[in-house]
Amino acid sequence: MGIPLRSLLVASLVLSSVVLHVAAAKTIDPYKVLGVDKNASQRDIQKAFHKLSLKYHPDKNKGKGAQEKFEEINNAYEILSDEEKRKNYDLYGDEKGNPGFGGGNFGNHEGYTYFGGGPKSSHFTSGNGWQTMGGQGNTKTFSFSFGGKPGASGGNPFGGGFDVGDVFSNLFSGGSMGDSHFGGSTGSARANSGTSGQHSGTAKIQDVTTQVFNKEVADQGTTWLLLFYTPQSKGQFVLESVMQDVVHSLDGALRAGKVNCDNEKTLCKRSGVSIGKLARLFIYSYATTEKGSLHEYSGEHDAKSLKTFCQEHLPRFSKRVDIGQFSFPLNVLPNLPQVLLLSSKKDTPAMWRAISGMFRNRLIFYDAEVHDVSHPLLKSLGVKNLPAVIGRTVNGEELLLKDGISVKDLRSGIKELKTLLESFEKKNKKLSSSQANSKPSSQWEEKKVPLLTASNFEEICGDKTSVCIIGVFGSNKAKGQLETVLSEISKKTLIRGQNYNSRNAVSYALLDKDKQSAFLSSFDKSGYRSSDKLLIAYKPRRGRFAVYDGEVTLEEAERFVGSVLNGDVQLSPTKQKPVLR
Repeated sequence: MGIPLRSLLVASLVLSSVVLHVAAAKTIDPYKVLGVDKNASQRDIQKAFHKLSLKYHPDKNKGKGAQEKFEEINNAYEILSDEEKRKNYDLYGDEKGNPGFGGGNFGNHEGYTYFGGGPKSSHFTSGNGWQTMGGQGNTKTFSFSFGGKPGASGGNPFGGGFDVGDVFSNLFSGGSMGDSHFGGSTGSARANSGTSGQHSGTAKIQDVTTQVFNKEVADQGTTWLLLFYTPQSKGQFVLESVMQDVVHSLDGALRAGKVNCDNEKTLCKRSGVSIGKLARLFIYSYATTEKGSLHEYSGEHDAKSLKTFCQEHLPRFSKRVDIGQFSFPLNVLPNLPQVLLLSSKKDTPAMWRAISGMFRNRLIFYDAEVHDVSHPLLKSLGVKNLPAVIGRTVNGEELLLKDGISVKDLRSGIKELKTLLESFEKKNKKLSSSQANSKPSSQWEEKKVPLLTASNFEEICGDKTSVCIIGVFGSNKAKGQLETVLSEISKKTLIRGQNYNSRNAVSYALLDKDKQSAFLSSFDKSGYRSSDKLLIAYKPRRGRFAVYDGEVTLEEAERFVGSVLNGDVQLSPTKQKPVLR
């Protein structure tokens, strides 16, 4: 019996649509869009996406079709950068896991064969008819049922009881095709061909919720790249690709996260970030303050520019020092252990800056440029190779932590330094515990810094004293600060070598500036009337002195006193012998 002409015309129309669709679908193969092999690693996919997205970005490319090409590139990357979507596409030609041959593969599911329309297609699988659903561009998705029973006119769009399954049965002479498995084995072979792990090696961009931000980001000492976006904002995938490149190159010193401001409205509002049409990129860093803060990136969307920006915003808790003049401050507030990195680098190395952020409230950091190990401090500690880390414990012991440090990359270097410093920190905690449990060895250690008067001047700052350190105050607040600082310094020996062999060689006292202006005029005719607090180092036997009138912190005061004791400060002669009345 011949096939009715109407049926042949309909079948021809359907086949033509399918052929055209398959041809169109091939043009949106995500691998071809990005120009990568189907076995490409995530790293290769990122590089390809980054290169193409920069080339066709609407801000840079005003050519005809650039916008459409850019969207196509983003869609392709969205599929291939997601493990599940990529697996589904490789198996079925559709990232949602629906069988089809939009990607060059065939599939079958419960008696239905699907003709996929690419990444954004929808599929209709009911009844014996077919429907077109919204696809990407002009592509359509068709869903056919082979082997269904001939339906009534209400069951198919052609009317007259026509059944598409019958048309295909007659054309291919195979009866019902509902049980056919086009390329099923091919898809399985692709899925089981040992591709597990081929997509590894990408830097992870973590979803950051309010809970994650509070626990892992806020004031934790680690630098973060944070992408703030909404599903409607543009530029998200471009920024993510660039972020992954940079985090990969600064792995260990930098972490990356993204905040969906539709889901995390409170976090975005608290951070002062509002999202318009474009996603926004920030770095959470400690480059300018001791507390973490957000700084927006507004440079070019390329890895080199962003990496430079990130390096500039790594923590700056390590103080750069001159090894030729350096000596560890022997006491600091709070009483923390100190570490010094010796390297040939002209600037503070990135890994030392990163690790200083992680330990910022636990250790005090210094670093110095060194090109040989002949410096007396290095020789005395046994430093033979660079780079090296030396430390000073809370009880004043200076020791070599490690020299000849060799690392293969930033991440392994930070890991090794972290282990080294954690061990040193544990040693100091034991020492601090021992000091806390021990009683003061003498009344001298419990004694407060006295106020200098006419009656005690000879005893404190007379000729028997080598150096008299005088804290001059002009207010009660300044008096309290100076007393705290000098009390702490007086408990330590700030002298290199054996120049002085007794703490009694140095005395400490306070002086009321307003009541003893004549005394101060012996050092300077102004009587330091404009200063609220300052330090005078006076050597009675030599009649010489030095003044420090900067910010009197414990560290700076120790530095000044130590420099005087070790002969590193030039002293001036007094105008006359100072006398208290």
